[in-house]
Amino acid sequence: MPVLFVGHGSPMNAIEHNAFTETLPGLSARLPRPKAVCVVSAHWVTSGAQVMASAHPRTIHDFSGFPQPLYEVQYPAPGAPEVAKKVADNPEILRDETWGLDHGSWSVLRHMYPNADVPAFQLSLDERRSFKEHLELGREIQALRERGVLILGSGNIVHNLRRLDWDEPHGAYDWAVEFDGKVKEAVEAHDANALAAPQKWGETLLETAHPSVEHYLPLLYCMGSTDERDAVSYPYEGFDFGSISMRMILFGDTKTAE
Repeated sequence: MPVLFVGHGSPMNAIEHNAFTETLPGLSARLPRPKAVCVVSAHWVTSGAQVMASAHPRTIHDFSGFPQPLYEVQYPAPGAPEVAKKVADNPEILRDETWGLDHGSWSVLRHMYPNADVPAFQLSLDERRSFKEHLELGREIQALRERGVLILGSGNIVHNLRRLDWDEPHGAYDWAVEFDGKVKEAVEAHDANALAAPQKWGETLLETAHPSVEHYLPLLYCMGSTDERDAVSYPYEGFDFGSISMRMILFGDTKTAE
């Protein structure tokens, strides 16, 4: 299976139709149909790595202050407990029965698989791990691809909600463009080590692009589960409100995969 990173942006993308969300149905049509989707979402951060093993994951509305229709969305995709069990064979990853699909998952999946008929589960972000250790865990889950599982990283290449510019809905600050560009260069060079050391691009640049790093970390799982044989393409590129990169990254040749 290919591997996909999606900059998911605002939860409102779950119910809005725009250039970003309209990319997702066409993208899923190009991909081989997965047996399951393993989502590494920016919105499930735990102490120690955990994998969601529920057979019927709940829809989590992990946000506040949005219009009521967003809270009414349900995404009743089945879980993938058998696949999750294999992931939990790693003694460092614990099984979790209580988590569900957070908006980092369902806001994307409901556009890709609107019938909610593809099993989905999540792998958490272990807050105790370093950048390099997140990358290494991505390498450990690479085998999921051979089992027909789509690895989906859901975060944002640049994510600074403190610096949103409401007057520039599709504009970007210079520092946002710079950080996004450095990530793109590293991805195209398959330079996973550079992505695992973003502070080397400048501590201030990293802190400005990511006041906290949970939206960056899913990319490391995508990079860890791919290599130089995987073609790189960008189904969507752009910025929202100055400080959010909406870049999607597809690893793998979908034609070959099919």
